[in-house]
Amino acid sequence: MPATTRPAGGLTALAAGLTLMAGLTLTACGTTTTATPDATATTTPEATAPPCRTAALAWTLSLLDGDGAKGEGGRSGARLTAVNKGSGACLFAGYPGLEIHNGKADGIEGAGSGHPAAVALPGRAAVTVDLRYTRRGTPGAGTWCVRQHEAAVTAPHDTDGTVVPVTDAHGKPAVLDACGETIAMAPPRRAGAGT
Repeated sequence: MPATTRPAGGLTALAAGLTLMAGLTLTACGTTTTATPDATATTTPEATAPPCRTAALAWTLSLLDGDGAKGEGGRSGARLTAVNKGSGACLFAGYPGLEIHNGKADGIEGAGSGHPAAVALPGRAAVTVDLRYTRRGTPGAGTWCVRQHEAAVTAPHDTDGTVVPVTDAHGKPAVLDACGETIAMAPPRRAGAGT
């Protein structure tokens, strides 16, 4: 009999040990579970905002070389700016659409590289996209050129576009005179004060 009571005591100790381990495991799992909501609580409301739509943005397209002079290396610059007209935030996630046409003939489109980070735009905030292009008359510019006083733009992932007039650095009407198949687009960024 004494031989049978010893294993019983050993089983009781083993069962108590397993119960203690199970309690520690559940406690550890509970700690992991409570850490997950804390991680999502740090997400800003802007990061979960709906996508920006073309019609909800005020667009401008300004030449950076105010007098139309050639930029560095024969490249000229312009800046496309979009301001969130609403009071709520939206997410500008990707490159905007940009097309400049000579009527129904030659056209040039904006093109960026990679997948830019999404830009959260609270109400009244602005995003800018810097543009680089080759001006007509620049050596090596080729003959595929457009000369236009307006461009068609769309917000990223939107299908409804709008027409934006081209202005000089002082806000006066201007003409964008570009050659090549594309206009290079820098990744969108939040506009700072005075931009």
